[in-house]
Amino acid sequence: MTRPLDIEALLARRLCFERSYTPRDVILYNLSLGMGIDEADLPFVTGSTPLAIPTFAVDLAFGQRLLRPDDDFDFAREVHGEQRTLFHHPLPPATTILGEVRITDIVDKGPGKGALVIQQVILTHKDSGKRLATATGTAFFRGDGGRGGTGTQSPTPHRLPERPADNTIETRTRPDQALLYQLNGDANPLHWDPAAAQAAGFDQPILHGLCSYGIAARAVIATFCSGAPAALARFDTRFSAPLHPGETLLTDLWRDGTAVSWRCRSKERGVAVLTSGYCELT
Repeated sequence: MTRPLDIEALLARRLCFERSYTPRDVILYNLSLGMGIDEADLPFVTGSTPLAIPTFAVDLAFGQRLLRPDDDFDFAREVHGEQRTLFHHPLPPATTILGEVRITDIVDKGPGKGALVIQQVILTHKDSGKRLATATGTAFFRGDGGRGGTGTQSPTPHRLPERPADNTIETRTRPDQALLYQLNGDANPLHWDPAAAQAAGFDQPILHGLCSYGIAARAVIATFCSGAPAALARFDTRFSAPLHPGETLLTDLWRDGTAVSWRCRSKERGVAVLTSGYCELT
């Protein structure tokens, strides 16, 4: 029987890290989202001071985790459940950041129902101490319910408007897009190896959820921000189903003042892949 979690010890853990990036890293991230096809993309994919899509901050925080093998979680059954990110200041085209990682909540959904581990990463500019972003990710461990937590209620998802979307942006992903996106740091083979995908419970390789997340941010910036990424202040979503590389992503957008609700769908399969999307504009 899997042992109960030591909740106090998990909440007390901290991890600090330092990471530097260059204009090349910014350009690579933007290209991995499919940018570079339109002339309007040139400020994002050329030169020594490329504009960073704000969701690049989530990739800078990727891989920094507090859970350890001896915590006895079933990592083979872990999926990325939700992502909520606050953008406090625009990311420079190159800099060194400091990160601090902590677990904020563990939601025990009960035996046979899984558990949510909510981890927060705060990114700051090393030289100035200015906070750049706060990335909060929810990991859903399908096999770890009933081990205890800080509560039993999941965060309430954002409710999309009931009216038809104000805009729908169509983005065709490339069959090899996962191979490009993995250069940002997520080298999990389930994104390109059929055998690895099947072992993880998928019938074929799936595109990184954070790639679709970044593509949706692109859609908001192009539609409502006149291409200015600094206008994005918050970007939240719930990952509901996988998108397959090569499929067409439909991003539905609803604007209400400075708030934008959004969702992403697979055009080919009619399945919502990102739901409960919420964005705030400056």
